[in-house]
Amino acid sequence: MDSSSLAHIADDAWHVGDVRLASRFILGTARYPSPRVLADAITASGTQLVTVGLKRQLAAAGDNGFLDIIRSAMQAQGARLLPNTAGCRTAREAIELAHMARELYGTPWLKLEVVGDEYTLQPDPIELVEAARQLARDGFVVFPYCTDDLVTCKRLLDAGCAALMPWGAPIGSGQGLINPFALRLLRERLHDAILVVDAGIGAPSDAARALEMGYDAVLLNSAVSQSPDPVRMAGAFRRAIEAGRDAYRAGIMARQDFAVATTPVTGDPLLLGDARC
Repeated sequence: MDSSSLAHIADDAWHVGDVRLASRFILGTARYPSPRVLADAITASGTQLVTVGLKRQLAAAGDNGFLDIIRSAMQAQGARLLPNTAGCRTAREAIELAHMARELYGTPWLKLEVVGDEYTLQPDPIELVEAARQLARDGFVVFPYCTDDLVTCKRLLDAGCAALMPWGAPIGSGQGLINPFALRLLRERLHDAILVVDAGIGAPSDAARALEMGYDAVLLNSAVSQSPDPVRMAGAFRRAIEAGRDAYRAGIMARQDFAVATTPVTGDPLLLGDARC
């Protein structure tokens, strides 16, 4: 992230514990055309938090310099890794993988995923809460991928999670924010919690909308990696996220059910120029 961009948002950082993050864009690392394109996308995004799946790395049987390349790009902008437990189906499996990730990547930060349905990849709320509670006890900084269910989100916060990551839509679907009412409700009811929209975002306008609602950040992968030009798309998302946050801070006008004239038709009109003309 260049110095001018950092100066623009330096007064609006968000915090996870004692870690300060200027960028509100969290980027995934799966399914890019090449590690080099991924590294360039990381740079273009300005992200300071990059997710990586341990199961995917283990399945690769050698990363061909994958981590070295992305770590070089991350180092230039002060980014850190957020390992995830993608592919886990039970709390026990996720807990075991989390401990492996901490050993491998040297960080207690963790995106916790425990999937309960193969078709929608919807999180299993019971297994998720159980895993979150144990991992928080074990000293992890837990970011659980969850649905927009308010009760489940409350239980995850009670379990000790550092942030919540409710979905906008099913993973990789690109459908955007399919239930804005539920997302707004979470923001209103959990006003002190760190909330990150994760999954389903398809276009920069979706990300901007999430930030306009007051969400702290967004996490996305496919919308960038599956674009014909991932690097340009990463930059587009970066600008949309900054614009959405600026709009939220500025204050968005209230919606009306009726027309409100912008030019007065009664009373004293606004005079332009010299009134004597």
